[in-house]
Amino acid sequence: PASILFFFRDEKARANSAAQVAAQFAGIPAQFPPRNSLRNSPTARAPRTPAIHPLAASHPSPLLTAAATMPNPIATCTTSMGTFKLEIFLDRVPITASNFIDLAQSGFYNGIHFHRVIPGFMAQFGCPKAKNPKAPDAGTGGPPDGQFKNLATGGMETRSRGGNIKDENISKDSNLPGTLSMANTGAPNTGGSQFFINVVHNDFLDWFSPGQSKHPVFGKTCTQADLDLLVKITQVKTTDDCPNTPIKMESITIAM
Repeated sequence: PASILFFFRDEKARANSAAQVAAQFAGIPAQFPPRNSLRNSPTARAPRTPAIHPLAASHPSPLLTAAATMPNPIATCTTSMGTFKLEIFLDRVPITASNFIDLAQSGFYNGIHFHRVIPGFMAQFGCPKAKNPKAPDAGTGGPPDGQFKNLATGGMETRSRGGNIKDENISKDSNLPGTLSMANTGAPNTGGSQFFINVVHNDFLDWFSPGQSKHPVFGKTCTQADLDLLVKITQVKTTDDCPNTPIKMESITIAM
């Protein structure tokens, strides 16, 4: 199955009103005229405490406990437009974080282009088919099936059915500006290698929101400068949301 952000062009109109208000909240000029509102406009919220699964609370793993007390990994993303850094939430969503780290450390992301950028919304990346920046099927690919190590528990996790991993809807982190979130097809357990970085507060994409789109957050930009670069990436000239001048990911390195 395609491993893509479920919120596609045919749904874009539904979010225009929410995205416009969210852009004002983030201090970014709104780009879309309001059409029809998806839900109440997003507003600023106090940081949430990550939800802890009851089983994890009653039977803590020594490795998971250690991961929760150590600094989270930092991903340095070097692109043709500059470098930004991301904190990866290994302490909150270890399966999703470990999947990303494994792919990054294997070199999977090197040479892939951002295939979908929308100002006042997000930048999407991670489809292997987007090594060709003009590939007509960019956004439909994923990693190969296989296994990877859960860096928090020490156990092995599986990618299957087109490189998909299990949904990890356990930490109530909203899709705030600068957050890194899993892309999927809209069906359960269809996330793989693709992700997007929000440049406004897209709370209608939260897995715990009443909307149809469910996208768990697994990281965030480290500084305002990192977010500023991503905002610039979303503001380049595009055709059908694909950058006219390709934006290439040269490398992603992980500092544990």
